[in-house]
Amino acid sequence: MTIARLIEGRSGPIISIESTASVGEAVALLAEKRIGALPVTQDGSIVGIFSERDVVYGLAQHGAAMLDGPVGAAMTAPVITVDPQTEVLEALGLMTRRRVRHLPVVRGKAMVGFISIGDLVKYRIERIESEAQAMRSYIQSA
Repeated sequence: MTIARLIEGRSGPIISIESTASVGEAVALLAEKRIGALPVTQDGSIVGIFSERDVVYGLAQHGAAMLDGPVGAAMTAPVITVDPQTEVLEALGLMTRRRVRHLPVVRGKAMVGFISIGDLVKYRIERIESEAQAMRSYIQSA
């Protein structure tokens, strides 16, 4: 299955933040939306990802003053992206190798989705459960 199929039923805008916004604003948005990361944009293009990890690292290095600084200074960059036609297992492998938990889905220069490792693991579990149920049904009918 491709990432495009995984995200095709999603509605609503992708929640993101501008690189010039303050880290405090980004933290408030993470808390309000109950999410772990935000794509960071600049002039309509994705330039990085701001995550809970970035908050922890920033606080450890700079203290509470980092909350007043721009997201662009605290984000993780360059951003690692996937194409909508990327296979789910390929994306999961990329996340594992690069030790990231979120990937923007980009077609050309436009971000068309944002996936988390939780999205991919959920898909894999559902697929395995479905295959196990099919196997049980086959065995019971034989």
